[in-house]
Amino acid sequence: MLKTNFLKSKLEKGVQTIGTWNIINSPVVADVISSCNLDFLVVDGEHGSFSYETAQNIVLACESNNVSPIMRIGEITENNILRALDIGVHGIQIPCISSCSDLEKVVNFSKYPPKGKRGFSPFTRSGLYDQSNASKMTSIANKNTLLIAGIENMEGIEVLPKLLEFEDLDIVFIGLYDLSKSMGIPGQIEDKKILTILDDIIKETHNAGKKIGTIATSLEFLKLLKNKKMDYITYSVDTGMLKNVYKDLLSNFKNI
Repeated sequence: MLKTNFLKSKLEKGVQTIGTWNIINSPVVADVISSCNLDFLVVDGEHGSFSYETAQNIVLACESNNVSPIMRIGEITENNILRALDIGVHGIQIPCISSCSDLEKVVNFSKYPPKGKRGFSPFTRSGLYDQSNASKMTSIANKNTLLIAGIENMEGIEVLPKLLEFEDLDIVFIGLYDLSKSMGIPGQIEDKKILTILDDIIKETHNAGKKIGTIATSLEFLKLLKNKKMDYITYSVDTGMLKNVYKDLLSNFKNI
């Protein structure tokens, strides 16, 4: 990716950033959301029904508003990671990293040599469709592309110290809902046991010089996460935000 990575620049300056999840496969929706000046939008390739053509148009919409498009990849495959990066996303987020071999594969598929073996074509959007960029594309993209590892179970937490040793890992994302499920308290993301683990992970991640993020689904929890110095916060999901607005409208209408 040869363009400015807005999110990476902010994180390097110590800015706490906020974005949201994008499941609605519409560039128009992405344009509306990104026009609000969020820091990033996560195109959810795990739970969403996106084609890469639609995802590329969403990338265009985000960049037109100076918002970084991130894509969550459903599984660690060379094809999925290559295609996401070639459409010009500013970073990839991989769910359920639970071993060093998982992260090794991500780095191998997403970085050009000598760091990895990512397939190379300057004629894609990430290369600005220009062969003249070939000589500089690999080094710039290796530095400019964010790698985000999703930690969603106790296995991932146990191996976290080893994961933090990876030079190319930029952000650790804690999947609180999946973590709560693995701990036998599904959905209870504000439980004291969850928050204690989260505090330990924040400290460990920051001490390793990495950034950390998670999801908030209420303004109260968002405030708590911001006070905990989280760097990369996703607030809710576009489908949920849309439905809640119209549910509130209907409820108010009936009570008028």
